Amino acid sequence: MNTREDLIADSFVELADSLVTGFEVTDFLDRLVLRAVGLLDADAAGIMLADAQGELQVLAASSHDVRLLELFELQGDSGPCLDSFRTGESVTPPDLAAMRASWPAFSARAEAAGYRSAQAVPMRLRDQVIGAMNVFRVTEGALVGSQLKLARALADVASVALIAERTISARAVVADQLQEALNSRVVIEQAKGMLAERTGIGVDEAFVQMRDHARRNGLPLRDVAAAVVEQRGRPPRR
Repeated sequence: MNTREDLIADSFVELADSLVTGFEVTDFLDRLVLRAVGLLDADAAGIMLADAQGELQVLAASSHDVRLLELFELQGDSGPCLDSFRTGESVTPPDLAAMRASWPAFSARAEAAGYRSAQAVPMRLRDQVIGAMNVFRVTEGALVGSQLKLARALADVASVALIAERTISARAVVADQLQEALNSRVVIEQAKGMLAERTGIGVDEAFVQMRDHARRNGLPLRDVAAAVVEQRGRPPRR
């Protein structure tokens, strides 16, 4: 049985392996949120990255409901991810009362979704903040000590992977990658909905089916999603 140390090591090896030319941003970020949930004893996670105008966009979420919560945070211009991105610091409210005081509307929406804790860590390289990662739990309490360090390490290594040792401006690099990722996400979200409607499964299960098919066959997730859209929601062909 793998120990926690083994799982942490495997996660960083996987992130390090992404430091190659041509890795798929959307798949990388989806893997990151799943790793964050497992390693941080969390119940959900999401990632926002800044576009060319410096505005945050939702790029990954561990479930459809969390994606909606992240979008609500953006629309209301209030929440931990936004604060973390703007300050470049971790945002770790100690309890539900502190969340409600800081972000009343967002906290009410998070509670309605079943979460009583929302934390965020910046995604940054040196002084360049390119986004933030949200971590949600159904129980109250802040990320502290080794867990907070691990969350920041995951975000930092992911940022390096996204910037990929380029010498030009981090924002410029991420802007190009972000546009590609946004285009892919639009196709993926459309395919999830079409596949779910046609087969009668949930949108999260539809995403899992497409992701697993892509990995089994060594295909980019966007290509699998595009095929589903082209086939009007039919499941990916094996």
